[in-house]
Amino acid sequence: MSRYYRKKTNRRSGNRWKSWNNWNRYGGERIFLYGLLVCVSLLIVGSLLSAVMPGKPELHKRVERKKEEEVQEPKQEIDNPNIRVLIMTNGYANIVHPSVVLSSETGLTVTCGEEQQEIEAGQMLAIVPDDERFQSGSIRICAHDGGEVAIHSIQRGYGTPSYAGTLELRTTAEGIAVINELPVETYLCKVVPSEMPASYELEALKAQVVCARSYAYQQMQDYAYPEYEAHVNDSTDYQVYGNSPAQESSSQAVKETAGQVVRYQGQVATTYYYSTSCGRTTSPEAWGTAGNEGNQYLQAVEVKDEDGDYEKELPWYRWTAVVPVETLSNLIGLNTGKDVGTLQSVEVTKTGPGDVALQICATGDKGTVTVDTENKIRRAFGGSGYEICKQDGTTVPSSALLPSAFFTIRREGDAFVIEGGGYGHGIGMSQNGANEMAKKGKNYVDILTLFFCDITIEGL
Repeated sequence: MSRYYRKKTNRRSGNRWKSWNNWNRYGGERIFLYGLLVCVSLLIVGSLLSAVMPGKPELHKRVERKKEEEVQEPKQEIDNPNIRVLIMTNGYANIVHPSVVLSSETGLTVTCGEEQQEIEAGQMLAIVPDDERFQSGSIRICAHDGGEVAIHSIQRGYGTPSYAGTLELRTTAEGIAVINELPVETYLCKVVPSEMPASYELEALKAQVVCARSYAYQQMQDYAYPEYEAHVNDSTDYQVYGNSPAQESSSQAVKETAGQVVRYQGQVATTYYYSTSCGRTTSPEAWGTAGNEGNQYLQAVEVKDEDGDYEKELPWYRWTAVVPVETLSNLIGLNTGKDVGTLQSVEVTKTGPGDVALQICATGDKGTVTVDTENKIRRAFGGSGYEICKQDGTTVPSSALLPSAFFTIRREGDAFVIEGGGYGHGIGMSQNGANEMAKKGKNYVDILTLFFCDITIEGL
């Protein structure tokens, strides 16, 4: 306030200045007290409101931010490396092709060296071993827009097979090697329906997926075909791949177990599987492999619950073959490479875990032959000339292998009677056993932990 204004006010107001001083002295104290009272009241009200309200605004903001961060956080991707699969010829007879004919519904890109060639959708591409494009090295072919490459020069169980990923062609002195390179999870979508019917229970399919994935990862540690940098082929030598198309149910099983493998002592286990058990499994001793610290998860187990064997109603659970003496004499001589003449006796001279045959002795009028390990024993009895009768009364012709090495044999007159059970080598997981377990409400972890001892199911 200016000096002029103060003087003028005092002259015109008389005692007003004095009154103002009094107000400053006493009224200021009142204002201070009133202000203090208001502040205290506001603090009290604020405390009461915070007790009644569900949360502080700042806390809400922090929660909202946290929720936003959780929503925005990317999902952890599974490990999905590429596997390289050598595609064999018709009937899986050879590993090289005389020629290759390809196409794709979406079109193809053909890469050789630095050059690329585009092939229209549906147009056939024929390649022979002396194709000039091989002068730049291997030829790599992939379909447009995530499509698949069909190979018309071979046939599989469902007709003309097609393949995701990339086909790599390499010329050799014998023909063309075809290698399919693709992510392992995509590979499994055509392994599982080729190895197990897609109509099986989902939990059985999931058990099959985890077995197949574990087996694949073990094989991917090295090249089975180093000359082609291929980990496996597409036949029963490893796992059948591409003999059936991908199916919704089996692909769902792949997705729901993504990245999961069987581990034993922290390491990915080699998980063997086969068709049907006789109520028991066996160990690698059946193959002539001694037990060691690394394979103790493969033991003989009983495939049953309180109601009995899971597979007791299935056709291959029990089977019988009546083989004429002359027929069996010829087969054993042919398959073992030793002519023992007309058989006088055939005995199982050694059994292993689960009562599997580990050794047989066949004696004829010209000599004796001994055969060891389940596969060689089954092959010794293999070939045409007799029938195998399953327990449901249906019969099938004999084939290259006896159904299993879980059997007994005796001579009755002019024939040998072989009574056995199960179908396959009997080591690891029975696929039909897995399906029967799933029907009774067992999940894939229950299934796998029955067939494989002391294992865990883990992500990679």
